[in-house]
Amino acid sequence: MLDFTLSKQQEEVRQHAREFALKEILPVAWYYDEIDEIPTYILEKAFNEGLMNSDIPTEYGGKGYGLVEGALMTEEISAACPGLATSIFDNSLGMEPLILSNNEALKKKYLTKIANEFKLICFATSEPTMGSDVSGIRCKAEKDGDDYILNGTKFWITNGGIADYMTVFATVDPKSKHKGICAFLVERDWEGVSVGKHIPKLGQRCSNTAGLNFKNVRVPKENVIAPPGEGFLLAMKTFSRTRPIIGSFAVGAARSAMEYAIDYAKKRQAFGMNISNFQAIQFKIAEMYQKVETSRLMTWKAAWEADNGIDPTITASITKFYVTESAMEVLNDALQVFAGYGYTRFFPIEKLLRDTRLFTIYEGTSEIQRGIVAGYALNSYESVMPPLDDLPVTRFESGMHRKPDETTTDSTPLWRCRMCGYIHEGDEPPEECPYCFFPKTAFKKVWPEEK
Repeated sequence: MLDFTLSKQQEEVRQHAREFALKEILPVAWYYDEIDEIPTYILEKAFNEGLMNSDIPTEYGGKGYGLVEGALMTEEISAACPGLATSIFDNSLGMEPLILSNNEALKKKYLTKIANEFKLICFATSEPTMGSDVSGIRCKAEKDGDDYILNGTKFWITNGGIADYMTVFATVDPKSKHKGICAFLVERDWEGVSVGKHIPKLGQRCSNTAGLNFKNVRVPKENVIAPPGEGFLLAMKTFSRTRPIIGSFAVGAARSAMEYAIDYAKKRQAFGMNISNFQAIQFKIAEMYQKVETSRLMTWKAAWEADNGIDPTITASITKFYVTESAMEVLNDALQVFAGYGYTRFFPIEKLLRDTRLFTIYEGTSEIQRGIVAGYALNSYESVMPPLDDLPVTRFESGMHRKPDETTTDSTPLWRCRMCGYIHEGDEPPEECPYCFFPKTAFKKVWPEEK
C-alpha cells in the first residue's frame, strides 16, 4: 500500500530546516552571491543545528537519517539559496563513499570526528579533462609498499577550497579505465596537497568550488577507501544515492521561483487588472505547480528506494534529468511572469536561475542520465506486452480483424508479415506481401498457436 504521509519526526525535520533557511540563509544569500564568497559561518551554524551530516550512521555518533529526511532538509535550504544548500550538504556526498566502504577502522576514525566536530569533507572525482566520465580519471595512484603515492589534479570540487578532508578517486593505470580506479581519504594538511583559488562561476556563487593538486602525496594503507578495481563501482553506488538529493536542490529552487511568481502576479497590474487574472499567466502558474509537485514525488521515490534497500540507480537518473530540467522550465516561466523586472538583480529570480542552471550538469549531466536510462530500457527492462511478432490473432477477414467467436473451430492458418504487420489467411504465406512487397520468408505463422 502506498503512503505519502510524512512521519512526525520527518515533519519536524522539515520545519526545522525551513526555519533555519528563512532566518539564517535568506537574509545573507544575495550579499554573498554578489561578492562571490562562501559564508563558512553559515555552514558551521547548520552543523550546530544538526542540519549537516545527519546521514552519519548512529554507531559513529550520527543521527542515522535516511535520504528522505535529507531530501526534506535540502529542499528547504535550497529554497533560500541553492548555492549554500550545495555546500551545506556536500559533506553527505564526500562521506558517502566512506559510509559505503568496507574499511571499518577508517569509518570509525573519520565519521566519528565529522559527527562531533565541524569538519568539511569534499568529493573529488572530476578533473580538468574529465567530468562525468569517471572511467577517464588520470590522477595517478602508484603503489609504494603498503602505501600509495598520489599525483594529479582534481577540478570542479565543491568545498574543495575549505574542506578538511577529501575523498579522492584516482587510478593505478589510466589505460585500464574503470578497472584501475581506486579511492582514498586524504587530509588537507598532508604534505604535497595544495588547493586552487575559488573558481568564478555564473551561479552557485555562495558555494566554494576549487581545484585540488597532489604532488607525491603519500596515502597510508589505512586510508584506502577502495582498492584498485573497486573504486569505479563505489563511485557509481555513491551517485545512485546522492543524485536524488540533486532533485531536492532543484525542487527547492523551483518552488521558490513559483512562490515569488504567484506573489508578483497577484500584485502586478496591466490593462487595468492584476496579471493573475490573465489566462496566459494562470496557465504558467499551473504548469509551475505541476512541475514542482511531480518533481518532488519523483525525488521522494528515489530517496525512498535507497532507504529501503532497493537499487535506486534508474529512478535516481530519471530524477536527476527530469527534475533539474523541469526546474529550469519553472525558472524561465517565473522570469517571464516578472518580465523586465525578473531580468534585473533587484528581484530573486535571476539568482535562482543562475544557481539552478548547474543542476543539469554536476554529478552526471542530463545526457549521461539519459544514457543510463536508455541502456536499462533497451537491455534490462522486462516488457509486459509480447513481442510484435507474437501479438495474438484469432480470426481475420477482408483485411480487418473479426470479433473472436469462442464456438468457432476454424483453424485456417494466419501469417503475419514481420516487416509491415499485414495478416494473411491461408495454408501458406503469400509469395510476396501485398503491402510492403517483402518475400514469403518475412511471414511468421501466428494462428493456430503452436502448442
